[in-house]
Amino acid sequence: MKKFLLLFVAVLGVFLLSSCKDQETYTIAMITDIGGIDDKSFNQGTWEGVKQYAEEYGISHKYYKPTGMDTDAYVAAIDLAVSNGAKIVITPGFLFEEAINICQKKHPTVKFVLIDGNPANAFAFDEDPDNDGTLEKNTYSILFAEEQVGFLAGYAAVKDGHKKVAFMGGKAVPAVVRYGQGFIFGVEYAAKEMGLNLDEVEIKYHYTGDFEANQKNETTAATIYNQGTTIIFACGGAVGQSVMAAAEEKNGKVIGVDVDQSAESETVITSATKGIGISAYRALESFFGGDWDEEVGGKSVILDAEKDGVGLVVGETSRFATFNQAMYEAIFQKLVDKKIELDLANSEDQLDVDVTVSMIK
Repeated sequence: MKKFLLLFVAVLGVFLLSSCKDQETYTIAMITDIGGIDDKSFNQGTWEGVKQYAEEYGISHKYYKPTGMDTDAYVAAIDLAVSNGAKIVITPGFLFEEAINICQKKHPTVKFVLIDGNPANAFAFDEDPDNDGTLEKNTYSILFAEEQVGFLAGYAAVKDGHKKVAFMGGKAVPAVVRYGQGFIFGVEYAAKEMGLNLDEVEIKYHYTGDFEANQKNETTAATIYNQGTTIIFACGGAVGQSVMAAAEEKNGKVIGVDVDQSAESETVITSATKGIGISAYRALESFFGGDWDEEVGGKSVILDAEKDGVGLVVGETSRFATFNQAMYEAIFQKLVDKKIELDLANSEDQLDVDVTVSMIK
């Protein structure tokens, strides 16, 4: 009987501990996109902003990795976060547009922050007129002027001595397209400013069709370097890892994207960054500061050079040969002052530019 009671108490203790653990709540939730919080890109940048704010103010926080990379999996992860007590959910990337469009209505008392996307665009490519996305009062949409920082990347590359450059994007989604088209404008602007013969300036352009680090992408990058290109703007999440691997083998240079990727490879001379972490931090400030309704709720903002939302890494971690801080500040200010207009097009071959862009299929 005594053994039975001891066993019963032990089992009960395990049950109670398990129950207490299950009842843990996390006020701030982040749902990861493709990759994890150490992807040296969008997820990591977002999580760093969340973690910084949460730790500064002692607020419980947790990230959730979906079981799949589709809307159903994203919704399930958000539902789990809400059931675990989330009052505010932060999601990085346009792939969450449909999920947020659903969940903002499903969980009206929860606040949502969509970085790099807008749920109002959830069905932008859906021909069904009944499918309309919306931006509700409990959601804040943060977008970036990727074309501006892409411009800075192209400009800096040419000013640093590169005449044969390339852009390798992941999937041709809006943000990646804006990066690439801005890059083309930047290359041309610098070439004309320097008085270069535009026939000597060459831009190779390629979309990989994925956001992965794989042999196919590494081979493509290696081929581009073999053809005389000296620097590639790698803009596609883990695609950058493939480009860096090829650059290390072929003695090429790389421009990173989204966050400072200089620590990833000695070949990275700079990175075209977006204020991902600080955006998450400031959104949390608005929520916990009681300013959600007045400042961000139901709004979509585009963070550009004027708002310090985008920028190029120039300084301690950059590896430029000749491009410097003064040159960067001068061109950056022109963007702030709107002295440079970037007229984007539906496709790269429709851009009004004088430089030759060679598309790689």
